[in-house]
Amino acid sequence: MTDQAVPATGPLVTGSEIARIAGVTRAAVSNWRRRYDDFPAPSGGAASSPLFALAEVHAWLEKQRKGQDVSAEVQVWQELRAAYGEDMVAGLADVAELLSKGHGRRPPGLRLPREAAARVRSLAETEQPVDVVNALTERFADAVRRAGSDQVTSTRLARAVRHFAPPLLSGATVFDPACGIGLLLFSVAGQSGVLCRGQEADADCARLARLRAALSSLPDARIETGDSLRDDRWPDLRAELVVCDPPVGVTGWGREELLLDPRWELGTPSKAEGELAWLQHAYAHTAPGGHAVIVLPASVAYRKAGRRIRAELVRRGILTQVVALPPGTASSHALPIHLWTLRRPGPADSLPTTVRMVDLTANDPDAALEPRPEQTVDVPSISLLDDAVDLTPGSHLQAGHRDYPGEFTALRGDLEEQLRQLTALLPQLRPGAGAGSLDGATASVAELLRAGLVSYEGPEPVSASDQLDTDYLRGFLRSPANTRRATSASGTYRLEAKGARIPQMAIEEQRRYGAVFRDLSEFEETMRAVSGLSRRLADLARDGLSSGALAPED
Repeated sequence: MTDQAVPATGPLVTGSEIARIAGVTRAAVSNWRRRYDDFPAPSGGAASSPLFALAEVHAWLEKQRKGQDVSAEVQVWQELRAAYGEDMVAGLADVAELLSKGHGRRPPGLRLPREAAARVRSLAETEQPVDVVNALTERFADAVRRAGSDQVTSTRLARAVRHFAPPLLSGATVFDPACGIGLLLFSVAGQSGVLCRGQEADADCARLARLRAALSSLPDARIETGDSLRDDRWPDLRAELVVCDPPVGVTGWGREELLLDPRWELGTPSKAEGELAWLQHAYAHTAPGGHAVIVLPASVAYRKAGRRIRAELVRRGILTQVVALPPGTASSHALPIHLWTLRRPGPADSLPTTVRMVDLTANDPDAALEPRPEQTVDVPSISLLDDAVDLTPGSHLQAGHRDYPGEFTALRGDLEEQLRQLTALLPQLRPGAGAGSLDGATASVAELLRAGLVSYEGPEPVSASDQLDTDYLRGFLRSPANTRRATSASGTYRLEAKGARIPQMAIEEQRRYGAVFRDLSEFEETMRAVSGLSRRLADLARDGLSSGALAPED
């Protein structure tokens, strides 16, 4: 079989469409392409997403009679669901254990029904045992993904980690301290000469991972059972590559009993920052010159509780890259996730001065992962070490590709115009009759309400009569005397207009006061706009000067 595209005149289909036609998983189609020399060659598409002639696919399926295998696989799956219910990992592990014994005696302790066991052995007569287990495992992973759960690392996420992880040399060690059933670990380390090491807290998941490795081309893989944070079974392991898709949102990760643990060399994580505990555990197992690639929720990049640890990662030159992946990469939900790449400096290494930020959030999760130039920026480390230490790629991409000189000139022009308007809005005022001169004849808002002169159409009263000006009313409601009446003993201001008192004036005089109060309100609103614009301008100038995008005048 060759992978060179052969032009076809009829309809073309993808590998996923072939799987639906045949009633199998995508993994089964991939296995057919690899194992059968007469499988149809691609007739179009790209190397990563080939297209096949529909007529050739139908002819091949009929020739191979793949419908019989499909029926057996579906029946095995249905029998596993009936026997194990929600405990499908144990069912898959029992299938793998049965097939790992070949045609020998049935291993004791299996819950696998005899009818299902017989059908599994029948499947293994026409397919490789590892292909049978992998096909059932992929079916399980698809079911979990459709349910919106992150119980199993998705194939999309494993593909992303594999793409952004540094290349491995023969003899290198890959370690996953939360390996689950091994999907991420085996995806990254599935090459000759690479040693696989893992640990998983769930006993059935660890058993399935061990059996899958034994059935595949990774016979030297070793998976330990236990909680990696509380019971590290690999205390002396230092790997060239550590990958980890850790549990998310777990507050009971053991902080109280691990407060003095030497793994927290960047700082002790808070109870709410369990993901940063896993990150430091992974880093503790990274060899000098080696890397760790960690899957993290986007919120870890900016949460206040993790600010000090993020700052240490940047300050020590450990964090080299943050990739924001497309929504839908992790599972069926659209929550964004990041890949953080760490590197443990070697003895003679100089510290990097930048962190690469990659933002793929606008991409399709099944599209190519190589970022376009406008999706990548190298941010100076010093620029990240502010009060927030925000490591969200999107915010830095915008800064990295913005026109600092043009934006500074435009903002400065806006500020000058706002300042001119501010001067014009400030009303001209003459000396009055003296402080307290308006305290004489007054009326409460409650009295005006009973007289029908005031109504409520919102949180503040408005005039309901031509004898009262609304701007005059609202201006005096905010007088110091009325503000004091509306302030509680705790210092909280709450507008309570009914008890406020308003001077009694003729309507013409009210309108004169109302016009000035209205100008003052516009003045205050413009002041707020000027304040916000001033902060933006100062932040832009500071960022531009510190990054080199702006420079002082000669």
